[in-house]
Amino acid sequence: MRMWGKLWKDGHMLRDTVAEIWDGDTRTHQVFRCLERICLDFDLEVPQWLEVNISDFKRTSKARFTRDSFIEQIEFDFLEIQVIEE
Repeated sequence: MRMWGKLWKDGHMLRDTVAEIWDGDTRTHQVFRCLERICLDFDLEVPQWLEVNISDFKRTSKARFTRDSFIEQIEFDFLEIQVIEE
């Protein structure tokens, strides 16, 4: 799996990175591990999955994590993740 992570603020992409996991693990575990790698690269805590994130991801393989998903204060509007290859 290859996942693209992007930090957005005021309609502009601040940073982006790509995480890859190619193993026999389940899709769910690969998603979680890719998200962890993206957050490590951005020096962020891993956000909490809210119902809106889960439903969006199931439908589109894409999710946006806003301030509600983070415990710490964030300096951007949202973190967006998107599966780009499976």
